[in-house]
Amino acid sequence: MYSIKHHNETNVLELKNSDDSFYAKIHLNDGASLQELMLDGKSIIVDLNPLVYAETYASAILFPFANRIKDGTYIFNKTRYQLDTNNKSENNALHGLVYNKAFKIIAHKGGNDSISVKLEYEENALSKGFPFTYTIQLEYVFTKDTMNLLVSIKNTSTASFPFTLGWHPYFLSENLYASNLEFSSHQKLKLGERNITMGVENIEAIKTFNIKDKKLDDCWILDDDTVKFNTPTYQFVIESSEENNFLQVYTPPKENIIAIEPTTGVSDSFNNQIGLKVLKSNASYHIEWRLKMI
Repeated sequence: MYSIKHHNETNVLELKNSDDSFYAKIHLNDGASLQELMLDGKSIIVDLNPLVYAETYASAILFPFANRIKDGTYIFNKTRYQLDTNNKSENNALHGLVYNKAFKIIAHKGGNDSISVKLEYEENALSKGFPFTYTIQLEYVFTKDTMNLLVSIKNTSTASFPFTLGWHPYFLSENLYASNLEFSSHQKLKLGERNITMGVENIEAIKTFNIKDKKLDDCWILDDDTVKFNTPTYQFVIESSEENNFLQVYTPPKENIIAIEPTTGVSDSFNNQIGLKVLKSNASYHIEWRLKMI
């Protein structure tokens, strides 16, 4: 049996099942980010202490842009906008606008085989850098060995707006050196100063990427919608419902932790248009990321 508990004082959700093979913790005040996850008895997302959320953006939903916007500046429909450069050391706008927003619970359902929770944030303010309103809904659906994350965006403005979308989870491996990723790609983003995309380069086709002791903050254009993570103690596959996908991989300053980030766009997408989408007034966009232990 699956159950959910809402800790009102911290605005944190805890979800679990009766045989202790599944556990999840969602921080509603931190963009409804998934801060802990156990599937099939394996802890795959863990608290990153002493690293803090304000610096890691752990499991944040990245909207209306994934990664960075150079100097926080972009032009859309012949108008120049200036976003807050929240990444002060690089002078970039980083990871969108909802990672620190408080989401509310609008539905949840638990049963014998699964549990789901639907969360929502409504943006009604017209910020200087992104003067558009929208509603974003996240639906987490869990079984003992799967997690589906459905993201729905509705443009509630009277005008169209640009966007990309991403998810920023960090995963624990017992031995990251002996772990690898499997994905298909023959193109990689060329990153310049401040991790800003400078172009695309053709590379030798990748099928298996051995992590070893690499220090990573790299992005690939995927040939399909699937990424597999193999560790000495567990394996999982992440799939995307989107046709055109990018994979950002980052190794933080914490042993045996790696960020495996599916995105629909790349750094500085509002300027280079790589993966950029435009959502018309009153239109909606939906994406689903599916994670399954294998």
